[in-house]
Amino acid sequence: MSPTKEAVSTKDSPAPLPQFSQAVKYGGMVYCSGSIGKDPVTGEIPKGGVKDETRVAIKNLSSVLKAAGSSLENIVKINVFLTTMDDFVAMNEAYDEFFADINPKPCRTCVAVYQLPFGAKMEIECTAFVNPASKL
Repeated sequence: MSPTKEAVSTKDSPAPLPQFSQAVKYGGMVYCSGSIGKDPVTGEIPKGGVKDETRVAIKNLSSVLKAAGSSLENIVKINVFLTTMDDFVAMNEAYDEFFADINPKPCRTCVAVYQLPFGAKMEIECTAFVNPASKL
């Protein structure tokens, strides 16, 4: 029997648009869609800039990973999208609040893009493994 693909959903992270899932579990891995710094309760993006957006986006990603039976510690690859590389240092400062003590560090790519949904300044997506004790 081949592994099945399973959608992951949690109310602790903003609902996805109808075109995609918050994440998909497959073969012991969880593939998370991009997360922007949108508050799951208010639907608002923080006004404090990219550092605050990064914090909210990573918390959203963490909630999706938890719902999938994973965690930030299990991330193997992260992709970060910024609307300007001028925000690279500020994004890294917030990023380090979550990943400074994780070893080994996830692989990461960070690129500048022209524009992101809802006027967001950053978006983050990841791939992680599911905790071995979790149901696949």
